[in-house]
Amino acid sequence: MNDHFHHKADGWDERPVPAQISEGVTRTLLATLPLQPTLEVLDFGAGTGLIASKLAPHVARIHAVDISPAMLAKLADKPELQGKVDIHCQDILDTPLDTQVDLIVSAMALHHVEDTRALFQRFHQHLRPQGRLALADLDTEDGTFHPPQTEGVFHTGFDRDHLGALLTDSGFVDVSFTTACEVDRDHHRYPIFLVTAAKP
Repeated sequence: MNDHFHHKADGWDERPVPAQISEGVTRTLLATLPLQPTLEVLDFGAGTGLIASKLAPHVARIHAVDISPAMLAKLADKPELQGKVDIHCQDILDTPLDTQVDLIVSAMALHHVEDTRALFQRFHQHLRPQGRLALADLDTEDGTFHPPQTEGVFHTGFDRDHLGALLTDSGFVDVSFTTACEVDRDHHRYPIFLVTAAKP
């Protein structure tokens, strides 16, 4: 499995766009979905832990899932995550975790997964009853967010109605969208949505 982020891990947290997105997504998530200190969380596409680091003080445990060893190595070094995180370098579509969680969060990972429906079905399996989802990614864009020929990108954002229907078809209820932030770059504006949903 290719690590498309191998050469991006160093300095990732200092990049303005990932920092802006993680701030906006976490702020919106905390305002939309108050957390409890007993919650067990799966962070899908956890990367260097930009989201996990902000959630750690509010929850009991975080399962950081990513397929990039380089990004997860940066996450593992963060002092604020010591004793709070379990690291899983695996594709949960091929190899599910052997546990269920109360909340699944993800920021900017959905567009890296080709089969969105299969991913949502896997999320449903990984959630306990009454578990929640909080997923952030790009609204439909013109393909300019990533440089041309960027490897591992399967979607140029998502249509909210289509994505909401996929979540409903996958067994989720209470599907709700909000705009977490907007990224301004190279004379383009890219809205980032946060969609929340629940497993009955």
